[in-house]
Amino acid sequence: MPPSKKSPPAREIADDLLRKVASGELGPGVQLPSTRDLAAQYEVGEKTIYRVISLLKASGQLEARQGKGVFVRSVRPLEWHLHRFERGARRDDPVGGRDDWKAAAAEQGRVPTQDPPKVTVEPAPEDIAHWLGIVPGTFVVARRRVRRVDGEPFQLADSWFPTDIAMKTELMLEEDVTRPGGILAHIGHPQVRLRDEIRSWPPTTPAEADRLELAEGVGTPVVRHTRVGYGADGIAVRVMVTVAPGHLNTLVYEMEV
Repeated sequence: MPPSKKSPPAREIADDLLRKVASGELGPGVQLPSTRDLAAQYEVGEKTIYRVISLLKASGQLEARQGKGVFVRSVRPLEWHLHRFERGARRDDPVGGRDDWKAAAAEQGRVPTQDPPKVTVEPAPEDIAHWLGIVPGTFVVARRRVRRVDGEPFQLADSWFPTDIAMKTELMLEEDVTRPGGILAHIGHPQVRLRDEIRSWPPTTPAEADRLELAEGVGTPVVRHTRVGYGADGIAVRVMVTVAPGHLNTLVYEMEV
């Protein structure tokens, strides 16, 4: 009796469907076959297909439409031009409430918004303390924001500031504040040098996934962009960590050679 054919695990089936999406065989807006049909096609149980669908929904490739089925998602990533962001002639518009990030998104024909920030005074965790050049546990001001594009959360932008810079300033306001050149320059602490660190990361934590309104499942692979801003004296005045889901963001740098 010949050995039974080994059924492909959920990850292999997901990879095969992703290949079809990438090749255009399953284009944006195309409806997937039913769970029963996919189970028959891949010779697995329907529970395995449910797992596959969860994986691909969590990664942003698929979306479920109530009463209609599961479809290949039409994703239009935002280009985040980091070589221009917060540098040179900033595009802040205090009258229209549009900061440099919103202006850049609007230039791409998108509709950028930002949820009111959550502001706390809290002990600095080890990584934030390292970037700010302070002792871990030193109290800092944390300002956490959710950035949206066309109504959908695209980024988490969380910033930490030394208390002697942020306390009793507009950085403590839980509202979307825009100032020419940025709030730090407005309060007398301009950033004169920036350092970027970019790391790929495992899927988001449950708390991050909740803030980004991502589908439940294994989570979405993300890029964590850390930008440390320094004042004229070489001391860090801010560290901002941006969590950018991979399927929604394209990080761009352009440099002369």
